[in-house]
Amino acid sequence: MSHYAEQATMLGKDVPIPHDPDEALLDAVPNPQAGTLFLARFTCPEFTSLCPVTGQPDFGHLVIDYAPDQALVESKSLKLFLTSFRNHGAFHEDCTVNIGKRIVEAVKPLWLRIGGYWYPRGGIPIDVFWQTGPVPEGLWLPDQGVPAYRGRG
Repeated sequence: MSHYAEQATMLGKDVPIPHDPDEALLDAVPNPQAGTLFLARFTCPEFTSLCPVTGQPDFGHLVIDYAPDQALVESKSLKLFLTSFRNHGAFHEDCTVNIGKRIVEAVKPLWLRIGGYWYPRGGIPIDVFWQTGPVPEGLWLPDQGVPAYRGRG
């Protein structure tokens, strides 16, 4: 078993999907490039949660960019955390910002931004953006690559 797997609580283990985001854990693993400024990106094009009013499913495309410091987000724990929203009722804004804040709490990055690109609810698409502060000087920050919603055309 690698040094990283020893520090992760879920890596290489059979772990059930958490029923609620509050139950979900995010694992941090040591950053082997600590001291080097770089951007890591997670893209979740099929994120789902529930409308807290109607209980109907909501669909979003999340893009999470962060500049790690001493720790990285372990991707299996992130996948399980994001999956825990499938049966969770929350508004788009709450889901998006909560995810960003939980990652910051878990790994304490130098910087993080999250873009939540949500498909229409009631005919109106809602896009939500949150970041921890100014972009660190010298960090290459590519566009998130998600076009504005255009419906059929």
